[in-house]
Amino acid sequence: MFTGIVTAIGKIASVEQRGDLHVTVACAFDPSAIDIGASIACSGVCLTVVELAGSKGDARIAFDVSGETVSRTRPGMWTEGSRLNLEPALKLGDELGGHLVTGHVDAVGDVVLSKEEGGSRKLAFRIGRDLAPFVAPKGSITVDGVSLTVNDVRDRSDGTCDFAVNIIPHTAEVTTLGALREGDRVNLEIDVLARYLKRMQSLQG
Repeated sequence: MFTGIVTAIGKIASVEQRGDLHVTVACAFDPSAIDIGASIACSGVCLTVVELAGSKGDARIAFDVSGETVSRTRPGMWTEGSRLNLEPALKLGDELGGHLVTGHVDAVGDVVLSKEEGGSRKLAFRIGRDLAPFVAPKGSITVDGVSLTVNDVRDRSDGTCDFAVNIIPHTAEVTTLGALREGDRVNLEIDVLARYLKRMQSLQG
């Protein structure tokens, strides 16, 4: 489990085809503090550490990425030079600064709005009809691994919906979200509580 609070931005240093993709990420973590087999969320995707190298502040962390994972995440994500939001798995006793995040991508969404608003940036995303019922104003959602609060939801006639979030300068600086522009695509994970409530509602119906 994760909280959606990003602790570093990593960059994919190399990608090799070994049946699955073997992806090495360069980041500022301390490799001595990470175990082989540990879980790290990479832009919202829970991956298992399979190799470690480097030193504190200049780590190289490798993951095997299955074809299933590639097919369910945003296009172009698993390429050399791609920037990733990183978060180690939650430990018992850690502060729950965001919300409970599983690290499983539910859908790829489209950025339909990106504009400066006051000192912050307003972003709006379009989500498909299957997941639109799970998005609610003041609810939580994970965008590329970042826990965010939904400010506004606008349902569309085709069953899809657009939802808006506010990115403060700090979030823009310490995640990849500050660089998002209209037409970009992102990994989305709906709030796990909304998922269970929807399931309970469907059984009652």
